Amino acid sequence: MMSQSHYFEPEANRPVVGRFAPSPTGRMHAGNIYAALSAWLVAKSQGGTIVLRIAALDRDRSKAEYISAVQRDFELLGLTWDQGPFFQHDRDEAYLEAFSGLERKGLVYAR
Repeated sequence: MMSQSHYFEPEANRPVVGRFAPSPTGRMHAGNIYAALSAWLVAKSQGGTIVLRIAALDRDRSKAEYISAVQRDFELLGLTWDQGPFFQHDRDEAYLEAFSGLERKGLVYAR
């Protein structure tokens, strides 16, 4: 049995932040719509905010027109975002720094 310290217990006064993070490699599909709507409904039902983060990590297949289409589709569904859009690739340096820290502590699998 796991100890209580392993369970996530949200802070009572901490606002809910949901996010929708599509990969802009094509038009939205049913899975995107389900994820967007679910994140939006959970966040908004709790008085929280929603973040639009574009996960454009596949740089060969990610296209500007798909980013615009995702944003239009999100709005056509009647959904809005409170923060963003943010682009995951803009944080490459922060991710590499975090990975290096984990690697120094021996917390990553061998390559």
